Amino acid sequence: MKSEKRILIAFWLNFSFALLEAIFGFLFRSSAVMADAVHDLGDALAIGLSAYLEKLSKKKGDRKYSLGYKRFSLLGAILTAFILILGSFLILLENVPKLWAPEEVNYQGMLVLGLIAIAINLMASRLVRHGHSHNEAILSLHFLEDILGWLAVILVSIILHFTDWYFLDPLLSLCIAGYILSQSLPAFWKNMKIFLEHVPEDVDLPAFEADILALDNIQTITQLNVWTTDGREKFAMLHVCPQDMAQSLTSKEDLRRLAKCHGITHLTIEFDLSLQEHEAHQTEV
Repeated sequence: MKSEKRILIAFWLNFSFALLEAIFGFLFRSSAVMADAVHDLGDALAIGLSAYLEKLSKKKGDRKYSLGYKRFSLLGAILTAFILILGSFLILLENVPKLWAPEEVNYQGMLVLGLIAIAINLMASRLVRHGHSHNEAILSLHFLEDILGWLAVILVSIILHFTDWYFLDPLLSLCIAGYILSQSLPAFWKNMKIFLEHVPEDVDLPAFEADILALDNIQTITQLNVWTTDGREKFAMLHVCPQDMAQSLTSKEDLRRLAKCHGITHLTIEFDLSLQEHEAHQTEV
């Protein structure tokens, strides 16, 4: 199944359950369930946006985006991570005061709803777990957030069958929000670095430069840029001064083999004037 189809199915699962939550929240007269319904509805809209951007990312380059649309998938991952971070901070702000003034919970209804919620989120998580895009990876984290949240609700519901420790509900929510922040903040920053064309983490740029200069026909490097558009394909633009321009074809083959050894899939090579030719040209001028 294509990644955009997996994400679209996950969207409909999440959106349908958000509506279900709203209905049961009204029947239970539970503000907590209604609040979670609003939260899940926002998540569903984020997933829908991700599905659209994932589909858009498969388009080939055109006159508007000559390099293609791959970075739109990355944009979806950044937006979804931002929603996770924002949602976690809102949970923290909402539940810290409840530690001292906990609200009574309709634990019987929440227990049944929690079991349904976990089943739906497990199905959605299974759909995107085997994907390879950054978008699917961050969505998998989103479903993990929901599963952990509902496990906490079920645990609290069971405990409240025997006690009146209602403070456990906000306490567990704070623990889950903290865990999700610890996962989503690094993921957000990692995707932002790719978006800002940071050198890929698995490319050792100084070692790549040293290997280039170790080649027989290469005198100096005048420009070297390495980046990735989506975290998988890696690009490099290289300008070098050769000792002998007549051997440039052999040097290009050596440079392309070297780039592949460093995980670079696309290499653009430009040969500048050799140092001797450059000095001679400067003397003539």
